[in-house]
Amino acid sequence: MVSKRKPPSSNGSAIVGAAKSPSDQPDILAAETETSYRQPQGDGGETHQTANAEVETLTTQQGIPISDDQNALRVGARGPSLLEDFHFREKIFHFDHERIPERVVHARGFGVHGYFELTKSLADVTRADLFQRVGEKTPAFVRFSTVAGSKGSFDLARDVRGFAVKLYTKEGNWDLVGNNIPVFFIQDAIKFPDLIHSVKAAPDRGFPQAQSAHDNFWDFASLSPESFHMIMWIMSDRAIPRSFRFMEGFGVHSFRFVNAKGKSTFVKFHWKPKLGLQSVLWNEAVKINGADPDFHRRDLWEAIKGGHFPEWEFGVQLFDDAFADRFEFDILDATKIIPEEQVPVQIVGRLVLDRTVDNFFAETEQVAFCTQNIVPGIDFSDDPLLQGRNFSYLDTQLKRLGSPNFTHIPVNAPRCPMAHFQQDGHMAMKNPKGRANYEPNSWGALGGPRENPERGFTSFPAEVAGPKARMRSESFADHYSQARQFFISQTPIERKHIGDALTFELSKCERPDIRARVVSHLLNIDVALARRVADGLRLELPEPAKAARPTRQDLPPSDPLSILKHPKSFAGRKLGLLVTDGADAKLVKALIEAVEKAGAVYEIVAPYIGGVVLDDGVMLAAAQKIDGGPSVLYDAVAIIASETGAADLAADATARDFASDAFAHCKFIGFTDAAMPLLEKAGVAEALDEGCLRLSSGKDAAAFIAACAELRYWPRELTVDLDA
Repeated sequence: MVSKRKPPSSNGSAIVGAAKSPSDQPDILAAETETSYRQPQGDGGETHQTANAEVETLTTQQGIPISDDQNALRVGARGPSLLEDFHFREKIFHFDHERIPERVVHARGFGVHGYFELTKSLADVTRADLFQRVGEKTPAFVRFSTVAGSKGSFDLARDVRGFAVKLYTKEGNWDLVGNNIPVFFIQDAIKFPDLIHSVKAAPDRGFPQAQSAHDNFWDFASLSPESFHMIMWIMSDRAIPRSFRFMEGFGVHSFRFVNAKGKSTFVKFHWKPKLGLQSVLWNEAVKINGADPDFHRRDLWEAIKGGHFPEWEFGVQLFDDAFADRFEFDILDATKIIPEEQVPVQIVGRLVLDRTVDNFFAETEQVAFCTQNIVPGIDFSDDPLLQGRNFSYLDTQLKRLGSPNFTHIPVNAPRCPMAHFQQDGHMAMKNPKGRANYEPNSWGALGGPRENPERGFTSFPAEVAGPKARMRSESFADHYSQARQFFISQTPIERKHIGDALTFELSKCERPDIRARVVSHLLNIDVALARRVADGLRLELPEPAKAARPTRQDLPPSDPLSILKHPKSFAGRKLGLLVTDGADAKLVKALIEAVEKAGAVYEIVAPYIGGVVLDDGVMLAAAQKIDGGPSVLYDAVAIIASETGAADLAADATARDFASDAFAHCKFIGFTDAAMPLLEKAGVAEALDEGCLRLSSGKDAAAFIAACAELRYWPRELTVDLDA
């Protein structure tokens, strides 16, 4: 049965792994939520903008006037989308075909092979074959990506990261096409072309590229209040991850598990990195993009080639209709999460990436993910964004790959038996054998495959009812409460970064009214944040934006939403070891041993790519010349220099940048006394703090690497940032 969205209550039935809602929780949803609403703009108007004498009427490409461009046609306020919605079909069809040959979104990607291993059976909640037998491995292909930039853009844009997983199960391919952020900007897929158009390069000038810091994006966002939970995430450090290996993945939407008895359980999917979470600073990201625009690609390639296979735990949040009815928000709303404190994530498997592609074009470029690719035991919810994605992806693959036979490409082909009557078409690699190419037929065993009611996929028979109309459920109307919850869940330094990011992005907007409109929304999230951004822009605080629902103040902080509240480790990280001729060989050896013991890696950076001769007369090969190995490429740095070598480095601008950038980016710095002239010239000698450790012995080396497990010395930022 479909959930009827009753008001939250404290006496609902128990759910799988979820806590009950507090009994004194205020009811901010309407008693009857099967109604629609018009979303407010930041200026108190409506997103539904009506044409007048000065503005022409919006039409389809056939000239048909459009009454509502904000909502797809569906059955009831929370029901499934309808195939007859010609306006949405035309809009998304045209959008899907706007680019050739690269993807419209997620164009810059990097794919690798691996496997999924089940560690806990889910046979009680799903009949999906890959979730039955503990220890069984399912082949996988994973593609990480950025959303907004072209194929030729850089890796460390401030952007959402795609986290798409193709699992080659024994009952067909399952594509879990997610992101590194668990929510999205919009609630209805009909707005996806508008969202992407707003963030892409402006059509009249072809720039800016791979960035959201411009008027068009913030104009759209400030007129779409539903986007502000996602705005908090992309303005946080989540949008500039240190590596694909150090970021989470999410299925975003609510899906269904269906077991062998036909019982449905709602599910949300999570990928949690075994190496923990880590991001970079914005100033650091800008410099990394200049030093190595392929930073994320190279990192994943080198990790796998070095035998350091990235691994994620696979987790599920399971809940039933009773929880969906009493949850504070709508589980069909893609702009909302379900906090892990309310429904804990159960770890049931692991994803290991252990093989790079043989050919980038054949695999990474030609892989085709489709959200509608699910297997028996998994089904969709009526999430309107998910429904639209299911409708859209086949169009996208046809445009990109030129044929309905894209499943014949090896990376897309199932690794289980296939039997069907689909034939011919452009680039058909094989056709069904025999006389019959239709069904039903009377040719018996020679007539080809037949349907199988026992094994075949069946949709969960959810009941739907309601008027056929363009509407959005009233239960989708709270746009700020979870945005506030995300913000207050961050540590003080993370909150500062969100404020800094908003100030930077809005400083690139030419129109003051757009800046003010954004700040008016921030006032509904956190007044201190809004004031910080307004002060950074020299802007008078506007009136708060009109809210369809008041911001809840009772939602508690949630630690899993913070990067810095997760466990930390130096494993999988990289030390930049700047060395000169005559450096202490024993100390260098001790550092290398400590790094390897911690499960990390290192690179030798030297004045010459040919390497250096240490004080024991041994030549040490270099991986980077100082000009090509800036400190932004490393998680921590150590400077082991002789007196002569340090004097030479102190005279070199790039060497001074190596030290000053590491300090400004709050990295742990190890140094010998002989290296002090470089630190003095770099302007950091007088500011040395507890994140800067002197190195003179093997014991010091071990202590330094142990300290690096904290990844950054954050107290320093308040001393090096003008905005602090």
